[in-house]
Amino acid sequence: MDNSKKIALFEQTPVPKAVATLAVPTVLSSLVMVLYNLADTYFVGMLNDPIQNAAVTLAAPVLLAFNAVNNLFGIGSSSMMSRALGRKDYDTVYRSSAFGFYCSIFCGVLFSFFCFVFYQPLLSLLGADAATSAATSDYMKWTVLFGATPAILNVVLAYLVRAEGSALHASLGTMSGCLLNIVLDPIFILPWGLNMGAAGAGFATFLSNCVACCYFFILLLCRRGNTFVCIRPGMFRFQRHIMIGVLSVGIPASIQNLLNVTGMTVLNNFTAAFGADAVAAMGIAQKINMVPMQISMGLSQGIMPLVSYSYASGNRQRLKHTLFFTTKAAMAFIVVVAVGYFLGAEGMTRLFIQNDNIVFYGASFLRGFCLGLPFLCMDFIAVAIFQACGMGKESLLFAILRKIVLEIPALIVLNQLFPLYGLAYAQLTAELILSVLAVFVLIRLFRKFPQNSIYGSGTAEKQR
Repeated sequence: MDNSKKIALFEQTPVPKAVATLAVPTVLSSLVMVLYNLADTYFVGMLNDPIQNAAVTLAAPVLLAFNAVNNLFGIGSSSMMSRALGRKDYDTVYRSSAFGFYCSIFCGVLFSFFCFVFYQPLLSLLGADAATSAATSDYMKWTVLFGATPAILNVVLAYLVRAEGSALHASLGTMSGCLLNIVLDPIFILPWGLNMGAAGAGFATFLSNCVACCYFFILLLCRRGNTFVCIRPGMFRFQRHIMIGVLSVGIPASIQNLLNVTGMTVLNNFTAAFGADAVAAMGIAQKINMVPMQISMGLSQGIMPLVSYSYASGNRQRLKHTLFFTTKAAMAFIVVVAVGYFLGAEGMTRLFIQNDNIVFYGASFLRGFCLGLPFLCMDFIAVAIFQACGMGKESLLFAILRKIVLEIPALIVLNQLFPLYGLAYAQLTAELILSVLAVFVLIRLFRKFPQNSIYGSGTAEKQR
C-alpha cells in the first residue's frame, strides 16, 4: 500500500493546513449532528400530540447510552491507530481498527438483546405509563431493538476513518445519515406522508444509520489495499496490548459521556423545582449553547489524529505547534461567540418562544452559560490531547473532576446562594478551575519530550 500521501498530512503538511483539513469537516459534521438531534423532536412536535412527543423524550436516555459505546471503541481505537501510525507499527494499526469494528458490532447486538429481554421493565424505568407505553415502544423498536448496531457502528467507523487522516470522508459518512434522517422524518411522521408518528421518526433514524454504514463499507471496498482501516475477521484478536491501548482511552471517554448525562439530569431536576417556565427556558438555553459547544468538540476531535501521530513519533515541535495554533484559533472564535451570545441572549431566546417570562429566564441562563464557553473550549482541547496521547488516567480524572467534584456541587451551592439563576453559572465555575489545571498538565506533558531535537530517540510512548 502507498502510505506516502497519508503520512504526508501528518508529517509534512503545514500545521494550519493540516488542522484545517482534519478539523473543518469534523466541525461541519458536528453542526449537522445538532440539527439531526433536533429533527425527531421538531417534526414529532408538529403533530401537537403530547403522547407522540413523550415517546421521543422518554426514549432519549437509551439513545444517549449509545454514545458510551461510541466513545469506548471509537475514540479508543482511533487513538490507538493514530499512535501506531506515528510509530510506523502498521500491524497494530490494522488490528486496532478490526478490534474496534467487531467489538462495536458485538456491543450493538448485545445492547439490543438486553433491551429486548428486559423490554417492559425498561419502559417502566424510562417513565412510560399506560398512555405513553405503546408510542415509546414503537419508537424504540426501530431505534434500539433494530437500530442499536447501525447507530453505533456508523459513528465508530467515522472515528476509524478519521484516524488515518480522512476527515472529509468520515464527516461525509456521518452527514449522509444525518441529512437523510432530516429529509425522511416529515415523510414518515406527518399526516401528509406515512403518518407513522413517533414510530416513523424511529424508522427514519434506523434507515439513515444503515445508509451511513453503507457509505463507509463502500468507501472501504473502493479503498481496498489503500487504507489502514481493516475489517478483515482474521485481523481481530484479543491481544493484550491492543485491548489495553484501546480501553485505557475508551473507558474514560465512555465514563465521561455517562457523567455528562448525569450532570444534565441533575441540572434539569433542580430547574424543575421552579416550574414549567423555568424548565422550558433552561431547555432553550441549552440548545442555543449546544452550537458553540459542538463546534469546540468537533475541533478538538478533529485534531486528535494529528496529535496522536506527532506524540507517538516524538515530534515535539509539531505537537506544540498544533496545540498552540488550535488553541489560538478556537479561543478567538469562541470569545467572539460568547460576546455575541451575552449581548444577544434575549433576541436568540425569543426566536424559540414568544413567552416573555420564559424569554427572561432563558436570556439569564444563556448569559451564564456563554461566560463558561472559552474555558470549556480549552478543556475540550486538553481532554482531546489526553485521549490522543493515550493518557487515559488524566482523561478520566478530568471527567470526574468536571461533574462529580466541581459542577454538581457547584449546582447545589449556587442554587442555595442564588436560587435558580445560580444554576447557569455552575459550568463556568467548573470549567474555570479545570482550564487552569489543564494548562499545568499540558506543561507536564511537553516536559516529557526531549528538549534538544524535533524527534526523540525512540517513541514517545516508551519514554512515558
